[in-house]
Amino acid sequence: MEERVAQIQACMYQYSRAIYRSVKDLIDPYVDPQTQLEYRRAVLTTCEQTMERLAKDPHYFANPDRALFADIRRYFPITTQAQVAWAVNKGVSAAVEFIQEQIDAGAFDGGVARCRATTRKGKPCQRTPLPERDYCPSHQHLDRSRVAA
Repeated sequence: MEERVAQIQACMYQYSRAIYRSVKDLIDPYVDPQTQLEYRRAVLTTCEQTMERLAKDPHYFANPDRALFADIRRYFPITTQAQVAWAVNKGVSAAVEFIQEQIDAGAFDGGVARCRATTRKGKPCQRTPLPERDYCPSHQHLDRSRVAA
């Protein structure tokens, strides 16, 4: 199982690097070289931290693309921010899709899928979800993917 976790972490590292590589040349060219180097380091660190958080806590990280863009947008001139936002959106969407595939395969939670609901005390439900569903029998009413016939 540790081998699988290491593989997921390596993949998330590659996603963070891909996002960084797609935006690094857009960093503010009007600042001095030392400041630009600091900006590059900050963007790289932020990309890595976002991917780490996404890998560690995928269920409770709402809008990771918005969060990443909000954190790095100050390092880019206004003329390139739309391009940066697009690159961040595409990169994070690919990472979220990968994480979702891993969750569906049971790679998280020790290889056993867990219900996505929370208990009244605010803790994650520990029950196994129904087949082809995200929720256990107690929380199946929360599954909005099924339409009542």
